[in-house]
Parts: sequence; structure tokens; C-alpha cells
Amino acid sequence: MSDKRSLTAVERTSDFGSAGSRRLLRSGRIPAVIYGKSEHMHISLDAHEFTYKMRYFSETALLKIKVGKKDHECLMKTYQEDLIRGTIKHVDFYEVTRGQVLRTMVSITLVGNPVGTREGGVLEQILYETEIECLPKDLPETLQVDVSNLGINHSVALSEVVMPDGVKLIDDHAKTIATVKTVRIEVEEEETEEVEETAEVEEAEE
Repeated sequence: MSDKRSLTAVERTSDFGSAGSRRLLRSGRIPAVIYGKSEHMHISLDAHEFTYKMRYFSETALLKIKVGKKDHECLMKTYQEDLIRGTIKHVDFYEVTRGQVLRTMVSITLVGNPVGTREGGVLEQILYETEIECLPKDLPETLQVDVSNLGINHSVALSEVVMPDGVKLIDDHAKTIATVKTVRIEVEEEETEEVEETAEVEEAEE
């Protein structure tokens, strides 16, 4: 696992309240919790290390968190941010178990230049993430969907995506991921709606 996806943490055994959290933050550390096993583990992270590395994290990026002599394989689930100060206030990690199937959301990335866009169409991504099930070792960072062959007024659905080995799609297969629309039709529809609205106003005035 890349060093950019590893963190060193210290276990917290007391002072869990808001006052304790503020003291941690003032000392340059971030309160966090690891859950997913029998008991939650309260930890603290080095604020500088976490802030620098979090750009490499995602909901499907496996992280190694070293607490003492033990390594924990985790997914970062949520974090709380102080928008005024631009700092992280708290982080939640979910610990995975090797060999045990997990269910999570994975982002969808479109690749390729659709045929339809070269003919005047506009590519629109409708679905940005989907739910999958797999072992931790098979967890993809993202699902890449090739849209190169999409023509005008054509779309691609989840059912057309070839899933990576060991990954099962849980979401509705009929969901549309992306489509190529014609700009002309959209403009005509807007103009039609405006005409209808004008007509309704005129009728109401009469």
C-alpha cells in the first residue's frame, strides 16, 4: 500500500468530550474513530499528515492506519470540517476485514470522447456513483465507463458496464449513467415552454 495512504495514529483512552476534542485540535491533532469491529477505537491523527494526505483518499481507497504496533485497514467514511478555519475537526474510519465481503459506493468516471459531441451534441453525466459488493482486495477506486461510441440521443446504462473481477453491482441495472443530447432540441423545448407560458398569461388576462 502506498505511503500516501497510510497514517500513524495514537489511541485515545480518555477525554472524549468536546473540551477534549478542542484541546487535541489546539495541539495539532485531529480526533477520530475507527469502527466496524466489535468496539469503536478512539484515536487521534497528526493534523499536518492527514491534511497533506487526504487528497489521495476517497470512499473506496483502502487506508492503513497504524495504532501502536497494529495496522488497521480502513475506509474513510466521513469527516467534519471547520469551514471558517479551513481545518478538519473529526474523522470517521470504517475498518474492513480481509476475506469478508463489503458493500460500498464507488465513483463513476467517464472516459473517451463521444462520437455525438463531434456532431454537435453535449455529453451529460447523470450518475456519479453506484453501489457495489466485493472483497476488500477487489475494491476499485472508481468504475471507468467508456463513452466513445455514444452518438447523439444515445445513452449508456449500468447494465452495459463490464464490472471488474470480483465486483458485483448492487444498484439498479437500468439506471442511466450518461447521455449525449442535442443542443438544438433543448433550445426548441425551452422556446416552446416560453410560448406556452405566454399564452397562459394572455388567457388569464382576458
